[in-house]
Amino acid sequence: MLDNLAVVLVKPRFPENIGMAARACVNMGVNELVVVQPERWDMDRIHSLATIKGADLVRSIRVEDDLAKALAGYTQVYGTTARTGGWRSEILSPEKAAPLISGQLAGGGKVALLFGPEDKGLTNEETEICNHLLTIPVNPQASSLNLAQAVLIVLYECFKVGARAPLMSVASDAQSPLCTHAEQEMVIRTLRDTLLRIDFLRKNNPDYFMLPVRRFLQKIALRRHEFSMLMGICNQIGWVADKAGLPKCQDRGGTDSDSAPRD
Repeated sequence: MLDNLAVVLVKPRFPENIGMAARACVNMGVNELVVVQPERWDMDRIHSLATIKGADLVRSIRVEDDLAKALAGYTQVYGTTARTGGWRSEILSPEKAAPLISGQLAGGGKVALLFGPEDKGLTNEETEICNHLLTIPVNPQASSLNLAQAVLIVLYECFKVGARAPLMSVASDAQSPLCTHAEQEMVIRTLRDTLLRIDFLRKNNPDYFMLPVRRFLQKIALRRHEFSMLMGICNQIGWVADKAGLPKCQDRGGTDSDSAPRD
């Protein structure tokens, strides 16, 4: 039911939490666990908390040193956060995110659930590249959830949806494939540079003013033919800009002094 769903742990601090997350994955039928830049890597301690049933999954853990590389092959990325407000709008609960995830999996997508380190969570930059954000409501007077507890709660909601509708139809062969996360980021970078070149974005901090466009595109299940269309539009705008003698984009980000406020 949860084939093509992966749990991605970013910079986890403790091997025991990796092991307990692996155990949660096995209990909910998830067979892919990715770990990005773990602070400590101790297979004995990971195995001890994963238990015998999680041993196979632990042996198959993919360890990456770069988040973009870890997410490149997925079509949708859901980031978890405890912080709300500011530009973090439309944050989903696990219960509301689960049907979306189930539908995307049934449609042939590959979905990654992104969890940050135990002490700080995901950074602004890491949440920006997520298609959706979700948060687990807790008692305001309580401490934050353990990493493995958070993994289990989100996977349980996905498991429940899959158990209710195990026979959802898959995408038609006539549809073009969904874009990967790497392709989505390529479109966003290309569109950013194109809009910057024609003065649609403010040059003092284009990445910040690009956020509404990024959020709009991340809501869409972008397919390969749509990727080609958007890239073609950007290329045509670039051709017109060349004819008009507009300088090509050199800046890849704003300066600290000019950066817009963040949460």
